[in-house]
Amino acid sequence: MDHLAIMKKSWGLIDKIIKGAKIAESRWYKTKKAPWNRITVGDNLYFKDSGEEVKVKADVTKVLQFDNLNPSKRKEILDQYGKDDLGTSDLENQIREYTKDKKYCIIVYFENVRILKSFKIDKTGYGAMSAWIVVDNINKIKI
Repeated sequence: MDHLAIMKKSWGLIDKIIKGAKIAESRWYKTKKAPWNRITVGDNLYFKDSGEEVKVKADVTKVLQFDNLNPSKRKEILDQYGKDDLGTSDLENQIREYTKDKKYCIIVYFENVRILKSFKIDKTGYGAMSAWIVVDNINKIKI
């Protein structure tokens, strides 16, 4: 499967992926959403900043899923995996605030990061606010 993670541009995470400081991507949800139970080791993971073109690809190497989160479990996850996910151990209050009411967390580890010739995608049918898209082949949404 191919996965497209759409990143918050202001956080500068794609540069951290390229530099090797960020080796995992987390998604925090109130309900189970993609890629929950839809991503496995060996899948392809593409990255793009919101409003930009796809420009990075990596191979999924490990997937962790956590549910029934409460404040102590959220803190434990952030403390244990935050550096891998954010490329820094300095967890800003913004991150802790963002995760405070989430019940589910998925952490996707990746390696073999490659910079691609950038390309646009068509999100039609996936919802304008989709931040993660799962397709059997990225070429189906490539423009």
